[in-house]
Amino acid sequence: MSPVTDHPLRYATVNELHARPFPTVTLPSTVALVAFMQPDNPAGRDRSEDLAHLSDLVTRAGGVLPEPGATHYSGALGRSEVKWESHTEFVSYSAFTPGLSPRPFDPAEADVFPKDWRAKAPGLRLISLLLRVEEMPEDESELLAKLEDWFVPESLAASRITEGSGVIAGDFRIDPAGHMRFAVFVKRGTGPRRIGRIVQRLCELETYRTMSMLGLHQARMLTAALNELDPRLTDLVEGLEGEAGGRSPDETLHALLSITAELERLAVGGAFRFGATSAYEAILHQRVSIMGEERLSGRQTFGEFMTRRFDPAMRTVKSAESRLRALSERATRAAELLRTRVEVERSAENQALLESMDRRADLQLRLQHTVEGLSVVAIGYYAVNLCTYLLYPLAKPAGLGKELLTGVLVLPVVFLVWLGLRRIRRRFH
Repeated sequence: MSPVTDHPLRYATVNELHARPFPTVTLPSTVALVAFMQPDNPAGRDRSEDLAHLSDLVTRAGGVLPEPGATHYSGALGRSEVKWESHTEFVSYSAFTPGLSPRPFDPAEADVFPKDWRAKAPGLRLISLLLRVEEMPEDESELLAKLEDWFVPESLAASRITEGSGVIAGDFRIDPAGHMRFAVFVKRGTGPRRIGRIVQRLCELETYRTMSMLGLHQARMLTAALNELDPRLTDLVEGLEGEAGGRSPDETLHALLSITAELERLAVGGAFRFGATSAYEAILHQRVSIMGEERLSGRQTFGEFMTRRFDPAMRTVKSAESRLRALSERATRAAELLRTRVEVERSAENQALLESMDRRADLQLRLQHTVEGLSVVAIGYYAVNLCTYLLYPLAKPAGLGKELLTGVLVLPVVFLVWLGLRRIRRRFH
């Protein structure tokens, strides 16, 4: 029997399912997350620079270098475990270090990624997160006291998760050292993989929240541009009812094309960002929902925080995208109206031209008839004279004078000339 031939992508598609496993996090631990993104065309960046930057970090710790073209990597970084992922628009580094520093959220915890190495990143720092994982106190008041001390109460979000076996908290604020803070409390005996899943989902929550909010900046710039284009388009549409300020259809069409081109440019420029924002938002809500939050002592949950603070921003993005789509449709309808108006005007001009041509043809026909009448007279005059000269020698012996002979010949000769011209005209017609 011939061997079975596998599809060339069979193993690649299966391995992709296991390319990004959840980390194993022991209790207690410190997690540092940093993400870099290039400001210009991040999706089309040179990914070899990201790999070179990762290789520099691994080389410093004497670790195993990543494979060429890799999109993910895990390895030791001193006493920490580092995880690197290359996404469509950014790269993220996560370092999981056993133990806790005496000072909660000490900025030195981020130095697991050296400062000089961070300064050479092929992109700008977009996310910097410190996450503290420690054992849950038996006394809830002690836990609440830590939260009040570590976070800003006004924006603090905290909740119980995984059927009460853990507590997550954060205030979604950047501290003076430039880091976002999250805290995870888990009961003693919770497995490292379960803790890793909690930590991974919190890191993803912050990552995708940040990436989603990039769409808000795009939406605000788009709104400013639409606020300038909307009145111009409205004036053009109102001017289609008549001559707007003496503006000709050609001028109106030129202005409309300018607006349409600008709208198309805005649509192309925002299509990727708005599409990415929608995808990031969906992932964010999915991560929040699977955590199974329960309220902690009346504090707002992460889901409630997102509903109050995050969702309005996403509605703004959707509103700007919808407004751009509506304005583009209005411009298209205006172009159709202008085209209809031009066609009607051209039809009227063509009708007037046909009427003018009819009048000219009628005038030409009348003139032709007049010319034909004059031609009969002129030809008849010369024909009578010729016949007179021809017949006078014969008529003289009969006693007919020249004048009488001419008078006798006028009617029959003119009639014959008229009849001949008529037959010629009929032949041509």
